[in-house]
Parts: sequence; C-alpha cells; structure tokens
Amino acid sequence: MQDQEQQSEIQKYLTITLEQEQFALDINRVSEVLDITSITKVPGMPDFVLGVIDLRGQVVPVIDLRKKLEMETRDQGEESCIVLVELQIEGESVKMGALTDSVDDVLEIESGSITPPPKMGTHLRPEFIQGMIRKENEEKFVIILDIESILSSKEVQAVKETGEEATSVL
Repeated sequence: MQDQEQQSEIQKYLTITLEQEQFALDINRVSEVLDITSITKVPGMPDFVLGVIDLRGQVVPVIDLRKKLEMETRDQGEESCIVLVELQIEGESVKMGALTDSVDDVLEIESGSITPPPKMGTHLRPEFIQGMIRKENEEKFVIILDIESILSSKEVQAVKETGEEATSVL
C-alpha cells in the first residue's frame, strides 16, 4: 500500500522553453519569474554568466541557460524572462537567475510517471537530466532539468562570488 502512495505523489514543475524544446524545473527550486531587466556585465566571469541584476537591493547573478546547455544563443525575445532559482550549495542557499526563451506552465505530475533520462539520443549531458515526462495528449517529452547538476560547485562558487563582488561595488 505504501508503494502505491509513493507512486501517486504529485510533483509540480515549471515548464520553460529553450530553442523550441520544453524543459521543466522543480517548482520547489523556483522562487519567482521576472521580466527581462537591465543586466550588468561583470568582467572575468565564465561565458555563460550574463552578469548581475538588482533584485530589491539584492545582487543576483544571471546565467544564459541556453549557453550553459550548449545550445545556440540568440537575442532575447518578447517572451524571454529570468527564472529565479534557489540552489543549495554546500549547505548554503544561493539565488541565481536563469535566462529562458519563455515560461510556459506549471505541470502537476505523478512521480510514478517520470521516466529516467535516456542514456543516449539527447544533446544534453545525462547528468543535467533528472527525468522525462510526457504531457497528456502529446507525443513530445518534457525534459526535467537538474538545475543543481547543471552548475558544478566550482562554477556556482564563481557565480556566487560574482554576486558578492558586485554587491561590494554597488
């Protein structure tokens, strides 16, 4: 009986679009979605770091999720936005923005319907994929991204320091 209860647990995911593909982020990691705002470039950062934004007095680093996932970069469109995520790195909460082409929907998915990532056949590194879900009445899959795996702890530390350095300058 307990196995059935665990399988039917509902999880929520925010779906985003990058390069006409849908991806999902665990809603528990997402703190808010922002319209595009002025991003201040910070020299010496990894190429996937766009810079920092001022979020109600707090400096938050912003990454280009397309670039980090090794997709072709493009100019921001009308639907582009910044998804703010909170990562737990070495026991510390780190807030970061991720530039996306658009935010689509919130999906409620039974945990038992999430399939493991494919071992091959996707352009993404397997460690970046938490799982796959098929939307009802659709042929395509939605890829669930593991946002913490996308950024190695070394990269997150560099991005976190970007925010700290920018705070001391601002």
